[in-house]
Amino acid sequence: MYNRQLAIGYARKWALSRNPNFYNFDKIGGNCTNFISQCIYAGAGVMNFTKDIGWYYINATNRAAAWTSVHYLYKFLTTNKTKAPYGKEVNVTRVEPGDIIQLSFDGTTFSHSLFVTETWPNILVAANSKDVLDIPLEAYDYEVARAIKILGVK
Repeated sequence: MYNRQLAIGYARKWALSRNPNFYNFDKIGGNCTNFISQCIYAGAGVMNFTKDIGWYYINATNRAAAWTSVHYLYKFLTTNKTKAPYGKEVNVTRVEPGDIIQLSFDGTTFSHSLFVTETWPNILVAANSKDVLDIPLEAYDYEVARAIKILGVK
């Protein structure tokens, strides 16, 4: 079961700082998806240690691509049939707290991940890289947004 409240609590605790148990990728491409994975893990409690296609973090050099890559996190969550969290792409208007939004600034490549903390009256998000907590999605200048609804944990 995906515990949205635990995931949201984690996001609120670490959005404006860094959990020392995880490497900070800010200086080598950004920390946004690493932070999102940590939030999801806080709510899911399990990782998938399948080499190459899983979703896990042991340390900075021993982790799945899906843990820190916008593209691979999307692919993992929307195709996962084994252990760990899974989800599906939905319209951004259908997100709930604990879900993920990914942004494309050029209309083609998705390059930033956000964690949804609130949805009423506006969608509010938390993120790392440019650290934010409970800011409106509308504060971002983006071309395309896609949302991943976390459906559960296997």
